[in-house]
Amino acid sequence: MDLFEEMKSKGHEQILFCSDVASGLSAIIAIHSTRLGPALGGCRMWAYPSFDSALTDALRLSKGMTYKAAIAGLALGGGKSVIVGDPRKDRTSARMIAFARHVASLGGRYIVAEDVGITVADIELFRTITPYVAGFSKDAGGTGDPSPATAQGVFFGMQACMEEVYGDRSFQDKKIAIQGMGKVGLALAKLLSEAGAHLIVSDMDPEKVAIACREFNGDPVHPHEIYRVNCDIFAPCALGGILNDRTVPALSCKIVAGSANNQLAQAEVAALLQKRGILYAPDYVINAGGLIHISCKQDAGIMIEKIYSRLKEIFRLAKTKSLLPSEAADKMAEEILCAAGKIS
Repeated sequence: MDLFEEMKSKGHEQILFCSDVASGLSAIIAIHSTRLGPALGGCRMWAYPSFDSALTDALRLSKGMTYKAAIAGLALGGGKSVIVGDPRKDRTSARMIAFARHVASLGGRYIVAEDVGITVADIELFRTITPYVAGFSKDAGGTGDPSPATAQGVFFGMQACMEEVYGDRSFQDKKIAIQGMGKVGLALAKLLSEAGAHLIVSDMDPEKVAIACREFNGDPVHPHEIYRVNCDIFAPCALGGILNDRTVPALSCKIVAGSANNQLAQAEVAALLQKRGILYAPDYVINAGGLIHISCKQDAGIMIEKIYSRLKEIFRLAKTKSLLPSEAADKMAEEILCAAGKIS
């Protein structure tokens, strides 16, 4: 890809390519914007198939973090980092320390937090090298695992979607298909089960599916079948890019609302969802609970609950201006950023 043109088109300020021969580290830190404050965003460790796929993920995720922080009302910018490697086989202390040194070199422009493939223990290790870390353990004075807060925000956002589609926010006897039973997916399953929802669950890891079935009465389906489940809400809670011109026609739901980042493979997919009569909750709006949790120690609960009203406002704007919900969310975020300085 033409990297400079890609940066200009998406408005990125800085990209740092990180390497350490001794530990085998290969990583990318993407800073999209520091217009509202330092760029905060998780570090993701994943076995990317190519350099371009790792870079594309970092660029898309970091821009999403800018918009997420802006709409959530936080004095933060957007950034993201990716470490190339399988977290089950390639995670070493030396590699994590080498990465943390690169974060430290940015002098606070980027604050690292947890994401897929990275644990609280990794965050604790980063913190021995650099103070520019968020989401470390409560025992150490931090906010702890943000996953339950992310799930809580998705739960409130789902209520806004339910009210929009059904005129009632109750989950009683509603069918919800959750794709991905990681920490957020399981926390969300617990909330929905307690609210009376009927759950259909899937994950690449059968042990995680077994937990959801045992503890929350979920009905299991194979990962490739989750798109075809007849349900009220389809909740993507795994990796991004899963909504595309192949999967959207298979959906049999009224709402798509989940915690995954970058759910739309391309922006145009949002129009395909609307054409099929499916309400889409913009991912960076509904999944902001974790970011709010690690940023606001005092008022986090109140701000997470506001995800409900924020989505309602986005749906109203979309109707008033004849926009897609994703377009309305982008418009709101960009207006906030414009107030802090001209954006690209």
